[in-house]
Amino acid sequence: MFFVFKKRPGRLIPFIVIVIIYAGFGFWVYSNYITSQISSEAGAILLKWGSRGSEVREVQTRLKNWGFYKGNVDGIYGWRTANAVKAFQRKHGLKADGIVGNATAKAIGIRTGTASARGGTSRSNETYTLAQCVHGEARGEPYIGQVAVAAVILNRVDDPRFPKTIAGVIYQPGAFTAVTDGQMFQPPGSTALKAARDALNGWDPSGGALYYYNPAKTTNKWIWSRPIIKVIGKHYFCK
Repeated sequence: MFFVFKKRPGRLIPFIVIVIIYAGFGFWVYSNYITSQISSEAGAILLKWGSRGSEVREVQTRLKNWGFYKGNVDGIYGWRTANAVKAFQRKHGLKADGIVGNATAKAIGIRTGTASARGGTSRSNETYTLAQCVHGEARGEPYIGQVAVAAVILNRVDDPRFPKTIAGVIYQPGAFTAVTDGQMFQPPGSTALKAARDALNGWDPSGGALYYYNPAKTTNKWIWSRPIIKVIGKHYFCK
């Protein structure tokens, strides 16, 4: 049976608009459900528009260092981050969808794991990020010195003058040379991972230090004014 509307076809417009809106919303919900299911089943990292956390901050930092990202390193996956990811994907022959899945994560060089539903970071990923910084900042130092560097980062997390997360402290602009020069983004060795775990479990050989420096390398006059707590290896630890 066919219905022929001979008069006032404009009355159908609101109905058609409502149908389109509901259909679009339904497709968006279904798309997000399928994407999350694929990510969960594959055990893959999945960062996309709306994701938040230290993994997003790490992606932003690396893309910024390589010239793809021009925005703030804030841990919020917005349109600037998505566009930077697309540019990186195109450059490396990946599907340019603006989503950091397993293939893109590996190309960027971040550790793949399962992102939480809230975009946060699991304890294992926090340990890995901390170990990366320890490796970049203190490899070659005695083991106790590597634990002390990790402890300084955790002491900053607990101090109200610094960011409240491990990633926030590590990626604070200018805080660590290893982040600036890219040495942090090398895979950490087993020693750095063990040092990170020991610090997370409460060992603080630094004596509560918030800063450390190598007097043979630093050119920062301010750091020399800080009270020294301990000397471990080549590093001076201070308040």
